[in-house]
Amino acid sequence: MVTMTILETLTSDLTVSMKARDAFRTNTLRQMIAALRTAEKSGKTAHELTDAEAETVLTGEVKKRRESAQIYTEAGADERALTETTEADLIESYLPVALTDAQLDSLVAGAIASTGATTPKEMGLVMKAANAAAAGLGRVDGKVLSQKVREALQG
Repeated sequence: MVTMTILETLTSDLTVSMKARDAFRTNTLRQMIAALRTAEKSGKTAHELTDAEAETVLTGEVKKRRESAQIYTEAGADERALTETTEADLIESYLPVALTDAQLDSLVAGAIASTGATTPKEMGLVMKAANAAAAGLGRVDGKVLSQKVREALQG
């Protein structure tokens, strides 16, 4: 069985949504593909993105939309906020499942144990170990991970 890359999956799903005349999904998929193509061409030389790199790009797209939704909500533009949130949810459906709080706590404890860190000054070392350990397990929000590491080192 041949597995498709994220970009191939998006392209295939774009064709399906266009045939189904699902304008919202088609538009969002086009934006996702455009973001990935732009990332491929950025840097010194163009290269095909790995799935891990594609996930990073898509995670950034989700973050942008969540931030926009919050701004729209604060400005009273609830319809625009809903659109941004719905787009973010659609993009997230192409990403690995986020780790639970319990999984993150376990990850942080393991990173602290493996590095021998005891003070908040060693947070960078622990973050590096935690991110390395999280690779391949699922999606991790860097802000949440950072907060958990800080709490664990202070507590």
